[in-house]
Amino acid sequence: MTQAAAIRNTTVERCGALSEKEFVAKYKETATPVILTKMMEGWPARTKWSVDYLDAVAGENIVPVYSSKPARDKQHQHAAEQTIKLSDYLSMLKAGENDLRMFFYNLLENVPTLLNDIKYPKLGLKFFKRLPVLFVGGRGARVQMHYDIDLADLVLCHFGGPKRVLLVPPEQSKYMYRVPYSFSALANVNFENPDFDKYPALQHIDAQWADLQHGDALYIPSGYWHYVIYQDIGFSMTLRAFPTKLKGRLSLIKNIFFTRLVEGFMRKCFGQRWNDRNERLAVALTHKNLECQRESGQ
Repeated sequence: MTQAAAIRNTTVERCGALSEKEFVAKYKETATPVILTKMMEGWPARTKWSVDYLDAVAGENIVPVYSSKPARDKQHQHAAEQTIKLSDYLSMLKAGENDLRMFFYNLLENVPTLLNDIKYPKLGLKFFKRLPVLFVGGRGARVQMHYDIDLADLVLCHFGGPKRVLLVPPEQSKYMYRVPYSFSALANVNFENPDFDKYPALQHIDAQWADLQHGDALYIPSGYWHYVIYQDIGFSMTLRAFPTKLKGRLSLIKNIFFTRLVEGFMRKCFGQRWNDRNERLAVALTHKNLECQRESGQ
């Protein structure tokens, strides 16, 4: 079996200081990812936030942690693996834990004092200030390729050790082996070392790698697929700006109030049969898209 070295890719641009007008024209309106290296200058978080600081401020909080293993049988698609004290979880990361991750932890509800350390940037984005969320992982942790159900524009503010993010634009979704009624790619697809024999559509993807260091902020436009690698213990806070155009808002409503509910109901009724069906369809539908492209000569 022939293994390709990598999916075709380029590097996300790094940008220093820029005005709101410049950001809107060059990145927001063109839906172009960018790493903003100076956005968090002046934030107390940039100098204060670390694993030890999180432990000191919120170590006694009970937090949900999630495994990278795909949900099986009738298990909810986003069920937590366990709940644990944050201090105990951080100790596990320091001891080498690299699978369990904190996911979408709402800071406003759970650790509001941390919000005194940040400032909402002026980027021409209307941030939903009730939902600043935290993601935490250990060295070697990986987040399955997915896009966000709410189709928000994201500003991922990164702290701690380095992190890599692989980004794929939404117009390439037809090549992503997306699992029906989910917002994730097929778990078996390896986006770091792809098997082009088994998953040939991956050869048609044009991706971008973003390499993040402490204090970097990554702009992820609405609908972008992203796959995350924690190269060391680190955490990110994501600021979200929901779609403002009618089409985006209708898609958001459909995702939350139809697609997600149908998936949960069918999984509860049919368990693993439903999961297996969708995994087969992820391959069949993607290869059908690929065949249509070949027939059209594109």
